[in-house]
Amino acid sequence: MEKLEKEVQQQEDKFDDLIEKIARRVVEWRLSVPAIVMLESSKPLSFLASQLLVFFDPIVKSFLTVRDYDRFVEMLEDRSNIERLIQRIEELEDQWSYDNPLDENVKSES
Repeated sequence: MEKLEKEVQQQEDKFDDLIEKIARRVVEWRLSVPAIVMLESSKPLSFLASQLLVFFDPIVKSFLTVRDYDRFVEMLEDRSNIERLIQRIEELEDQWSYDNPLDENVKSES
């Protein structure tokens, strides 16, 4: 049982930096609400969405590096990662709202 828990934790940790990077960009670009709506509505189809991203490869790679893009596609295969991304966007949005600018708060946390 402990082995399974360790594997789950490693899987979550694997995407922490990518979730942070995406959440920061979304909040900095002031796209929190549309991003959250899109992520919430796509949760039931997250695996299909990850496969669709393979089709949109050239467009998405303009925002993410190749390594990040491949990890992003893999991240979307698990709905729990989408929920973690939504939660991080909401946390950063709260910091932005109360303690402008976001960059200073995020840097002080890191």
